[in-house]
Amino acid sequence: MAFTRATGKHRRPSRMQRGTVRAAGVAALATTGAIGTLAAPALAAEQPETEQTGLLPVITLGDSVADQIDAQADAQKLAAEKALAEQRAEAAAKKRAEERAEAAREAEERAAREAERKRLNTFVSPIAGSYVSTGYRTGGAVWSSGSHTGVDFHAASGTVVQAVGMGTVVEAGWGGAYGNQVVVRMHDGTYTQYGHLSSIAVAVGQSVVPGQQLGLSGATGNVTGAHLHFEARSGEEYGSDIDPVSYLRSHGVNI
Repeated sequence: MAFTRATGKHRRPSRMQRGTVRAAGVAALATTGAIGTLAAPALAAEQPETEQTGLLPVITLGDSVADQIDAQADAQKLAAEKALAEQRAEAAAKKRAEERAEAAREAEERAAREAERKRLNTFVSPIAGSYVSTGYRTGGAVWSSGSHTGVDFHAASGTVVQAVGMGTVVEAGWGGAYGNQVVVRMHDGTYTQYGHLSSIAVAVGQSVVPGQQLGLSGATGNVTGAHLHFEARSGEEYGSDIDPVSYLRSHGVNI
């Protein structure tokens, strides 16, 4: 009787199918006792197929590829070290710049403080190039107190009268026996007075600096001739007068 296959695509039996058939055949031969020397060649003819273990194959790299990888790693390491060195150098330069800026700022502040200290401690004569014509505490009937409460500086009428130091004008106008006068409260709390002026160039509340013009000398008030009456006081009240020459000399004025 002839057998025919069904039409269509035919696949080779799978390994599991083939193995199952083979095992069944061996079992049958064993049962019949025909597994002796005749079975060996048949079994030997079957080549065992490679089993799928599920493990990834191990690839061994050549020396040239490994060297390239090592070189790339070394290059990356050097680049990282260079970048780190550049960052540290930049940080150090920034710190030095900040330190220099801070030092410059401190030097500028010291210079400003020194300039202010110098300005506060700078005193000048009320009449440039003049001299004392009548001394402090000189007695006589000319003065209502019986003695001179200040000093007189020789000055022709119209001579510039200047502030001896830094302060604020607290009086500027007529002062009775003093004539036209200016009184300045100095930065250290003392007072200076400038009398017998022919004109006044400042106003109450105005700040003045050493050498600034307060007015012009004259002969207003109780006088016998043009001159400047200069007085120094420890307080604002009359009678708190101190030696004007000693006052000026203590502030570095050469009289």
